[in-house]
Amino acid sequence: MLWWRHRRTTTVEAVTRTLILMRHGKSGYPDGVRDHERPLAERGRREAALAGRWIADAGLTVDHVLCSTSTRTRQTLERTGIAAPATYVDDIYGGHPDHILEAIRLHAPSQAQTLLVVGHEPGMPATALTLDPEGQIERFPTSAYAVVDTETPWDQLGLAPDPTARLVQMVIPREP
Repeated sequence: MLWWRHRRTTTVEAVTRTLILMRHGKSGYPDGVRDHERPLAERGRREAALAGRWIADAGLTVDHVLCSTSTRTRQTLERTGIAAPATYVDDIYGGHPDHILEAIRLHAPSQAQTLLVVGHEPGMPATALTLDPEGQIERFPTSAYAVVDTETPWDQLGLAPDPTARLVQMVIPREP
């Protein structure tokens, strides 16, 4: 009897993940309020809602959100209308790309296809350019967001240069 041992082969398809890096909406500067507790201004509330509509209109379905713990980022997320589960992370408040990428590695669910991070400047544009050093960002005003596509799993993002990361869109939502 002749036995064949069939070698099992599998094809692993690269999964493209989408990272949306959003700066909080325009905030107010009330007297006696610490920076962490500053609320959104009326313009920030309008533009955050507009950003949420633009994200939805672009066909981006957010699976999970990582959000700074500051008042203005929480309010920005609320105003976007994005109803995905959210994790609030203190380290996003500081805004350094290393801290933001570590937060993504530690807190982004592996099954999330599209991840939204709501944070601050300079952290949001610096993180986008850390992932794609050839990307172009001229400015990153309040409520703006960058869309970065990558094939790297969330738990490995930023550990090494990522040849698959591409800054594919930069959006500044404003009323016409």
